[in-house]
Amino acid sequence: MPPALLQFLGSLAAILVLAAIAWGLKLGPECKLASEEDTRAAAAEAVDGFVATDIARDRDGRAALLADHGGRILLLRSHGTHMAGRVLTREASAQITDGALLVDTGERRYGAVRLELDDPQAWVKRIEAIG
Repeated sequence: MPPALLQFLGSLAAILVLAAIAWGLKLGPECKLASEEDTRAAAAEAVDGFVATDIARDRDGRAALLADHGGRILLLRSHGTHMAGRVLTREASAQITDGALLVDTGERRYGAVRLELDDPQAWVKRIEAIG
């Protein structure tokens, strides 16, 4: 086999291995909520049938809180190249830290989410009222 062909095939194999690693690690552009439409779509994808009546999107678009007619509150946060969502339960807590809202779902795997909102105190009251 000619050395140039061998070099080409080796390079191609290395590129495919790196692409597979990036795909396996779900590397790519970070998902952001750029608009209210994006936020509603992400909520519908996270929880089937969730129709938001109120939306509070983080200033950076990395997270959002949404409420529906039934009083449920959905927390969305960026998780790699997509959004992950949780409907908050009684275990959830919220507090204002350094002017930002810190929401803890009570689930270790989901973790706490920090949101820069215009009116964080209103969402603290809503989250405390879950029950």
